[in-house]
Amino acid sequence: MDMEPDDVALDDSFEIDTTVAHPARRYNYWLGGKDNFEADRASGDAWEEIYPTVKLAALENRRFLERAVTFLVKEAGIRQFLDIGAGIPSANTVHEVAQSIAPETRVVYVDNDPIVLAHARRLLSTNTPGGVTAYIHADVRDPAAILDNPDLRATLDLSRPVALMVVAVMHFVESADNPYECISTLAGALAPGSHLAMSHGTTEFLPAEQRAKFEQWVEQEERTRNRDPYRSRTEAEFAQFFEGMELVPPGIVALPDWRSELPPAERTSAADASGYCAVARIL
Repeated sequence: MDMEPDDVALDDSFEIDTTVAHPARRYNYWLGGKDNFEADRASGDAWEEIYPTVKLAALENRRFLERAVTFLVKEAGIRQFLDIGAGIPSANTVHEVAQSIAPETRVVYVDNDPIVLAHARRLLSTNTPGGVTAYIHADVRDPAAILDNPDLRATLDLSRPVALMVVAVMHFVESADNPYECISTLAGALAPGSHLAMSHGTTEFLPAEQRAKFEQWVEQEERTRNRDPYRSRTEAEFAQFFEGMELVPPGIVALPDWRSELPPAERTSAADASGYCAVARIL
C-alpha cells in the first residue's frame, strides 16, 4: 500500500484496523486506488467472485454523484454540500465538481475511517478562491455528532439550503441502527429548499438464481467477516428515506438512468449496477 508515514500516524482518537475490511477502503480498491489493505482487497475480490460487476457498480455510483452534484449546483442553485460517507478522495469529488461550476461552494465531508482523515488533510488545502472544504470524523449512525460539530457549523449555514449527499452508504447500516431516523434527523436539520441525494444497493434487478446465491453469500460470509456488512433494500424500502420530500424527476431509478446523457442502449444495465438512486427536495 502506497502511503506516507504521516498518513497512518494520525493524531486522532480513532484507530485504523487493518485486519477488517472497511467500505471506504474496499470502494477505493474497486475504483483502482492504492489506499487499501489486504483485508479490503480480499473482501473486494470475494465480492467480485460472487458479483462480477461490482467494480462497474462502484463506477456507476461515482457517475451518479457527479451528475447529481452538477444538477444541484447548476439547476437547484445549491452552494453548500454535506457529504456523508465521503470515502477516500478520487477523481471528481463533490468539492471538485461543485467548485468547478461555482467556486464559492462550501463542502463538509464526513467519514468514519481514519485513512480518509489522512487524505482530508491534503484535501483541505485545495479549495478554490471563495470556496471552503472541511472534514468531520464521524458516523452517519450518530447524526447529532455531525450536526453539533463546530467545524460543520463554522463551514455551513444551516439556515440556507444544503445538499445532503448519501451515496452508497446506507446499505452498510443495519435496521437495528435506525437508518431512516438517521437520515430524517440530518434532513430535518436543513433549511427548506435543501436536497437529499442518495444511492443504495439492491438485489431486485438480479435474476432470481443469482439473487438467491448472492443473498445467501451475504448472510454466510459478508456479515461475519466485515465491520459494516452489506444490507440490500428494495425500491419500497429505499423510498422510505424520502418520506415527506419532493422527488426530483425522474424520481427513483436504477443508478445508470438518473439524468444520464447516454442513450438507454449505451448505459450500464440495471442488473450490472444493482442500485437505486434519487434526488429529492426537502420541503
